[in-house]
Amino acid sequence: MQLTGKQKRYLRAQVNDMSPLFQIGKNGLTSEMVMEFEEALEKRELMKVQLLQNTDVKPEDAKKIIEDNSDINVVQTIGKVIVLFKPSTKEKYQLYSTKLPRSNN
Repeated sequence: MQLTGKQKRYLRAQVNDMSPLFQIGKNGLTSEMVMEFEEALEKRELMKVQLLQNTDVKPEDAKKIIEDNSDINVVQTIGKVIVLFKPSTKEKYQLYSTKLPRSNN
């Protein structure tokens, strides 16, 4: 799912007061972590991931790894914080995807 500018703005506003749910440290970003992100996003749809100071992974590299190896959308990267979104397949967890502004496509 490709997000429009309006949809990204809406999601950024929603994630403002959230704390990072995951931290990427000295072990870097592994495929297992990306799978954990997908599992967490199935129930949450929107979350923050923080890159710790002792990691060798750059935010741009983490964004590319996440997007290439999953269906997760990277909404925004600010410094060492990455905002992730993936619509849930279960209706009871669709807190944000049902409220997203419609795209014109």
